[in-house]
Amino acid sequence: MVEEIPAYLPSGEGEHLYLWIEKRDLPAEQLLRHVARSLEISQSDIGCAGMKDRRAVTRQWLSVPAKSVDRIPLLESDRVSVLDQRRHGNKLRTGHLAGNRFTILVRTLGNSGADDESVSEPVLETLQPALERMRQLGFANYFGDQRFGRDGETLLLGYDLLAGRKTPRDIPYARRKFLLKLALSSVQSDLFNRTLAARIDDQLMATVLPGDVMEVVASGGKFLVEDVAAEQIRCAAGETALTGPMFGLKMKQPEGEPALREARILEQSGLTLASFGGFGDLLSGTRRRYLIRPGELTAAEDVGGIRLEFTLPAGVYATTLVDELFETHERENTNPDGASDLPAPDVPPAASP
Repeated sequence: MVEEIPAYLPSGEGEHLYLWIEKRDLPAEQLLRHVARSLEISQSDIGCAGMKDRRAVTRQWLSVPAKSVDRIPLLESDRVSVLDQRRHGNKLRTGHLAGNRFTILVRTLGNSGADDESVSEPVLETLQPALERMRQLGFANYFGDQRFGRDGETLLLGYDLLAGRKTPRDIPYARRKFLLKLALSSVQSDLFNRTLAARIDDQLMATVLPGDVMEVVASGGKFLVEDVAAEQIRCAAGETALTGPMFGLKMKQPEGEPALREARILEQSGLTLASFGGFGDLLSGTRRRYLIRPGELTAAEDVGGIRLEFTLPAGVYATTLVDELFETHERENTNPDGASDLPAPDVPPAASP
């Protein structure tokens, strides 16, 4: 289950109608098509802060023109429910959310595979050190495999577009706007994963280098490192975070060794920074934290497994947290004396273009 944590709540007045939507086992693209068709509006009229997983029960705000209010009951289906509706003055925009709250049941955790309560008991006890390690140190902020499409097809389309082997006209018109943005950003995500993996391989996951671009966790502000010793202390305390590239012409560039490392990854992909210049704001670029500390991370016994609850900033993958948590648990229980003080580089980057 995923519940959006909004950046703000609708005011109750205005020309836009905010809908608190619950969907079940429904892709984000199909949800938008259902809303547009039911309300007889264009998909471009729908505001959305972020896409939610298909294989989940998810809750999020959407905005639609307030003139659609009389048709809202038509949205109800076996997989879509409208739980609340309120007016607001502005259309909801991508990124207008503080994060997401997750509840995940991890089943059949044991040698027997039995679907009963007993299977979770020993695992929950031995999981506690891994939980505490993740609370303190966080986890590597990889994009999950679902970011790249089935068998990496969305990622391959993105590379073809950026390399000029395909154009937006090669995408069916009905899916062009949605899939174009997804494919291009999947390349940014893949390159970020590669840069992060290289940083971990070189044991620089939590090491501040001169010229790194840091993010102030509380405000999101970005700045270049000048005083390495001072920034290492702030980073270790969780006040600031190291960031990696989501390549684009407006991305804040690092300097020194971090700049060389990122340029090397870009060169290996067969792209240049200029490759990101032909798609306008779709590829303006930004920075993304390498390491994420989850909020309110808890684990409890549940029927057939363990129920995890936690919050994450927008754009961070719960599947990555779960993978890292149980891989850390396995490492620490297999080789407790060899546990590292840093998250391990076990999550691979996406497939090569």
